This record gives sequence, C-alpha cells and structure tokens, in this order.
Amino acid sequence: MTEQLILDISPAPPASLDNFVAGANQAALQALRQCAPGRAVYLWGPPGAGRTHLLQAMASRDNSRYFSADDPPAPILRIATGDAPPPRLLAVDDIERFTPPGQAAIFALYNRWRESATRADAFTLIVSGDRAPKAMSVREDLRTRLGWDLVFRLEYLSDAHRAEAMQQRAQARGLHLQAEVVTWILTHYARDMNRLSALVDALDNYSLVKKRPITLPLLKELLANSQTHSSS
Repeated sequence: MTEQLILDISPAPPASLDNFVAGANQAALQALRQCAPGRAVYLWGPPGAGRTHLLQAMASRDNSRYFSADDPPAPILRIATGDAPPPRLLAVDDIERFTPPGQAAIFALYNRWRESATRADAFTLIVSGDRAPKAMSVREDLRTRLGWDLVFRLEYLSDAHRAEAMQQRAQARGLHLQAEVVTWILTHYARDMNRLSALVDALDNYSLVKKRPITLPLLKELLANSQTHSSS
C-alpha cells in the first residue's frame, strides 16, 4: 500500500453542530440550532474560534449553500436578484475577504433576505467575519446590514474545552490521545482549533504511515519533520 493510500484511510469528520465544542459559545450554538427561515445570524471572532466550522455545519443541511471569498460572486448575485426561489439557508464565510463585486452581491443578498423574511420564500442567512459589524472593513451600506438581526462573538475555547475538542476529533477517527500528548500540545502548540484539529489529523495519518501508536515521541517526531520540510 502506498503512503498516499494510507493517508486517505482516515478522512476528517465533516463539520456538524454536534461535534462543535461550544465552551463559552453556547448562546451562538443554541441560536443556530433554533434558526429558522427569515432569521439572520452574524458570527464574528478571531481565526480558529469556530466560525467556518459552524457555517459549514449549517450549510450541510438540505437545500443550503456555503460561500467563501474563494468562490466567484456571480452565484450569490443570481440568488439575490433572480426569480428562482433561494435555498432555505445561505452561509457566507469570512466576509472581510470578499472583493468589491462580492460585497455588492452580499449587499443584494441581505436586501432579498429582508424583503422575503415573512414570505414563503424566506431563507436563513448566516454570515461570518473577523470583527464586530461596526468595525468591519467592508462597504458602509453592507456594514450596517451585518447587525440587522442576531450577532454573536465567538470566543476561543479554554484549555479544558480545547482538550475535549481534540479528544472528540480523535475519537471520530477511532483514536485515543494519551493525556501527556494532549497536555504537551496545549502547552507548546497553537491555541486555535483549526490548527489543533489539523494536528490531530496529521498525527493519525503519521501513525498509520509509521505503523506506530500515537505517543509523545511520535508527536515530537512529526513536528520536527514538519519543520524540516517547511524550511527546506
């Protein structure tokens, strides 16, 4: 079996509301669970606080769409201005990264959301950004719309909740992380969950390639090899 085939054995679990460790973000999670067509939610916070996880989890529902700044703005504009019924849920991630044409499309999308909020074609709109609405570096008419309905700030998890999130991700891949491995990661590695989740995935893959259990020496070997490859 080639190394690439081994790496493909354990894909990362898809984002869901059930595998999101909320910590201090319980209010935001509960609002998303209860969010109905006609409501809008704006989530903001630092990278790694869970914005993308939550938007992708919501957009995994039937008749839903997820957009990021890497997607062309034309499909958003078609939904905002076209005659066809919109999806029941639209998620727009990292709004601060959108170009002026993308911001114009999202502005039009907010207008359609508000116009249809009490009609049969109402839809849920969830948008994320890296700062509060009033501080967002987007066009002024779009900035005001970000605060039209529910707004939540997402906070970083505590160490205890980060440990829980790592163990949860490991369990989804059929792993168990030793306490000393988790403690070392929390003490010496990045704090945001994007990088912590990626590290758990990399540990799983590396242990499969090396045919060794996940231990502290294996973790340090993986990180040392990663540094060597990134500097070469």
